[in-house]
Amino acid sequence: HRSRLIKYISARLKRNSIRRHESPSHVMNMVNSLDDKTLTIGFARRFATYKRANLILRDLSRLASIVNMEGRPVQFLFAGKAHPADSIGKNIIYNVIQNAKKLFGTIKIVFLENYNLWLGKIITSGVDVWLNTPRRPNEASGTSGMKAAFNGIPNLSILDGWWAEACKHGENGWAIGNPDVIDDNADANHLYDLLEKEVIPTFYNDQEKWAKIMMESIITGVEFSAYRMINDYNEKYYKI
Repeated sequence: HRSRLIKYISARLKRNSIRRHESPSHVMNMVNSLDDKTLTIGFARRFATYKRANLILRDLSRLASIVNMEGRPVQFLFAGKAHPADSIGKNIIYNVIQNAKKLFGTIKIVFLENYNLWLGKIITSGVDVWLNTPRRPNEASGTSGMKAAFNGIPNLSILDGWWAEACKHGENGWAIGNPDVIDDNADANHLYDLLEKEVIPTFYNDQEKWAKIMMESIITGVEFSAYRMINDYNEKYYKI
């Protein structure tokens, strides 16, 4: 699935470059930099302010040192839309896009525009890790993380919404931050620590453990599904 996703991204970047009259050499360099063997972290959802899409970009020098370790590269995929009236959300998207351009050659970041259901489907089945960084306690549910889990994609998420109940740290994904403390800097630093010491080393050095985490992710997803919810209503209420 990752290979299919990378092929799609490459084709889409080429089409967009033609429409925007961008430099062909720059676009080809970007396309050629993407790799279907590289750990791919996805962030795709509504760009509401509280979701902190740019939390991962809080310390660019530290992030660059983490994702460019020899033999352990990382690439990031962003997608989503802001509400038409959410000017701050729009600015966050602009910030992500500008950083993607500025950091080219240092940190691999791609932003895919025109987010829709089909694009969401291919992303939630094609990345390796699902990143979610809302500011607690604003996440009502976190359905994108549930969809990723169904596809065997481990969540790397703040303990909010469904993940506060579902997370088994290190077994089906990873929990970012202290649930009792709301602090952007602390959350960002813990996110970097998790990437450097747990997520990236496991992906590249322990394939057996990574496979177990993926399986546990699927098992967790089943427990947080509409199918299970309907069965619960049926068994606990309608049959009474």
